[in-house]
Amino acid sequence: MKKLVLALTALAAFTGSASAADLAARPYTKAPAPITPVYNWTGFYISGGGGGGLWNADSNVQTTSAIVGIGPAGTALTRDQRLGGSGWFGTVSAGYDWQFNGRWVAGIFADGQFGDIRGSLSDPILGTEGREKLRTSYAAGARLGYLVAPNVLSYVNAGYSGSEWSGTSQTFLVTAAPAVTQTTTPSFRRDGWFIGGGVENNLDIFGITAPGWFMKTEYRSAFYNRISLPQTFVPGNAFGAPVGLTGEAVTFKPWTQTISTSLVYRFNWGGAPIQAKY
Repeated sequence: MKKLVLALTALAAFTGSASAADLAARPYTKAPAPITPVYNWTGFYISGGGGGGLWNADSNVQTTSAIVGIGPAGTALTRDQRLGGSGWFGTVSAGYDWQFNGRWVAGIFADGQFGDIRGSLSDPILGTEGREKLRTSYAAGARLGYLVAPNVLSYVNAGYSGSEWSGTSQTFLVTAAPAVTQTTTPSFRRDGWFIGGGVENNLDIFGITAPGWFMKTEYRSAFYNRISLPQTFVPGNAFGAPVGLTGEAVTFKPWTQTISTSLVYRFNWGGAPIQAKY
């Protein structure tokens, strides 16, 4: 009996060892893929910033009334000359974007620029010159962009643009009298169109944790219609001429170029990572 018990015990021990040795090695499984953030560009946004700009304008002198030997009102007395100015401005905007077909983004927006971009307005016939300033401009348009990275948008835009310009107080460049205000031109408003483009990126690209916050850098060129600005003599003019129209007007056809950088906040930015399923 004892021999039988010992034999059975030895058999059980041998069988258990063999089974453990025959167990297959744990199968290799590939590590889970890293979690990739999925971004949503659809939604409303607001922005504010600043930049620098310049304007150029084609200008000539023309008659404001018929002059014997010269011609009717509106006759050009000089060829176009190129005027210009430069300065700084602040800007605010609001808009809405739609993301579609994966990497494409389209949107509409409106913005305004407020600043001090100034230059000269002159009349080479009378020999007067004054300071002309672009005070405000505003725009409404559309943009179309492509996501070069999930959180970086490269885009182009275009649309309507309006502008408000100051009047001028001009002095005679050469006169025997003291330098006093001689003529004025009125303030005015011009409409036109713009085209531009830029890059917008989430601040996370710089290692900053700021969900919903972006930085946008944009170039814009705007073109406006020509206007004729009548010049008016004012009291104290060096020529002793009566107060009133000089008989001449300066034409002004401006176009502007600006570069701005703005902080943008997107209200429903979807920058949270999505967990993969395995």
